[in-house]
Amino acid sequence: MEARSPAPRKQLCPSGIAVLAFLSLLSCLLPSSEAKVYSRCELARVLQNFGLDGFRGYDLADWVCLAYFTSGFNTAAVDHEADGSTNNGLFQISSRRWCKNLTPNAINICRMYCTDLLNPNLKDTVICAMKIAQEPQGLGYWEAWRHHCQGKDLRDWVDGCDF
Repeated sequence: MEARSPAPRKQLCPSGIAVLAFLSLLSCLLPSSEAKVYSRCELARVLQNFGLDGFRGYDLADWVCLAYFTSGFNTAAVDHEADGSTNNGLFQISSRRWCKNLTPNAINICRMYCTDLLNPNLKDTVICAMKIAQEPQGLGYWEAWRHHCQGKDLRDWVDGCDF
């Protein structure tokens, strides 16, 4: 009687690919572990400290309203678009033009990685948002601002906040 050796076991995934997949998943989770969801007044104070009140003619309330309607004050918000681009951070800044993600040939006007826009300290986010506000459209660049904030009485966004 001839002994048959068992069929070779099929490996589901080469170990190198498995490690790479794990590290990719882990890197996606890391920024969210540093996420911060600001309160309305806390964000208003931070944005005021960065000098956004009155920047390019926009009141602090414009910026707070924009942040609410783009990200719900969440610094780690990321929206993935069908074309592979992303909208990132508090102001949902697009990788199509403003920051660099994995999309090749991105314009990257803000000269930063999109993941930099997920940082809860907001320095990079504010720097990039200020560059966008200097464009001819200003805050009109953001559809959310045009629909929810532009031309409206926004005093409630900063009322009751101590500065």
